[in-house]
Amino acid sequence: MLGAVSRHTVQITPDLLLRAYRAGLFPMAESRTAGQLYWLDPEMRGILPLQGFHLPRRLARTLLSGAFTVTADTDFAQTIALCAAPAPGREDSWINPEIEQLFNALHARGVGHSVEVWQEGRMVGGLYGVALGGAFFGESMFSRARDASKVALVHLVARLRLGGFTLLDTQFITGHLSQFGAVEIPRALYRQRLARALEQPARWLPAPEGLEEEFRALRAPHPKTGL
Repeated sequence: MLGAVSRHTVQITPDLLLRAYRAGLFPMAESRTAGQLYWLDPEMRGILPLQGFHLPRRLARTLLSGAFTVTADTDFAQTIALCAAPAPGREDSWINPEIEQLFNALHARGVGHSVEVWQEGRMVGGLYGVALGGAFFGESMFSRARDASKVALVHLVARLRLGGFTLLDTQFITGHLSQFGAVEIPRALYRQRLARALEQPARWLPAPEGLEEEFRALRAPHPKTGL
């Protein structure tokens, strides 16, 4: 994946990282143990339209069933550590210790955020990213129970919509994200949307009111399948 995009070796600090996000760049490591980070600037950028998000019927039932407890910003460090940890089908990670340190620093500044999914007192799913203006840059997610990462994603989207965000950057597209309506757009169009989103006033809401109503608003039939 790294060979498909431009790469430039740099020494990254939290301040530089924030400037890079505002310019449309993001860092990755080639492996969990790699000692070097690279800037990535894909020709095609993945985004998840907040007004075109598709919530499948079965997942909506899971959300409203009470099977999981969902929090935000209660354990950012554990969330990113579990995103980086080996899991079946994903033995390695692009999240190395330097990335963990950088994003924990962004969380301490109030711009790094996490959504955590709990079951019987154990974190079984979650995601983390960065919020700047009306843009949220999703970094990674993990799941240790069925639907846990999907529940985290829906909670993220609901919070972003309620908080006035206009752009959810997913960096790349996966089958997991495509089922919710994620699309790829050219780099130039992404940067236009990013510039507008950065000027948009928005608020990150760790525990907003009206989440259930927002879930129901997201439960629109899929435009292709009607499901």
